[in-house]
Amino acid sequence: MKYLTLILFFVFTVTFAQNAVNKKAPDFELETISGDEVALSDFLGNGPVLINFWATWCKPCVEEMKYYQEIYDKYKERGLTLLAISEDNERSVAKVIPYIRSNNYNFTVLLDPDNSVARDYYVRVVPHTYVLDKNGNIVFSHSGYKKGDEKEVEKIIVELLEKNK
Repeated sequence: MKYLTLILFFVFTVTFAQNAVNKKAPDFELETISGDEVALSDFLGNGPVLINFWATWCKPCVEEMKYYQEIYDKYKERGLTLLAISEDNERSVAKVIPYIRSNNYNFTVLLDPDNSVARDYYVRVVPHTYVLDKNGNIVFSHSGYKKGDEKEVEKIIVELLEKNK
């Protein structure tokens, strides 16, 4: 029975992640690296929201983030929000602020050390990216990273920005 429960849980989470597109993104509250509490709903309404679940110990995450910074710099004036949600736990969370500062990242970085938001979004692997429209509907979900994935994300963001004109 225990194994059946685990199998069903795994199938459900994979199915949700694959079928998340066109669903409303779960709202959440997390702390920023500067100690402020923010909610996803605080960022909705202006334009697309790029949510990236990542960790300092994740090499693909580190590679992907530099491209997301470029995308953010290009489109933030048009309404793009980037929320980088760190999945670093209590042992590695102390590395988040120095990492962000040393790379001059200027998007919003949130801390999820107990992975509660990651669980709500059925994130099993980092990096995991979601793109939301301005109303909070998930329009894109992708797990993992390989060079070039950022181009698809940028294309979706540009399409959403064009719709918002």
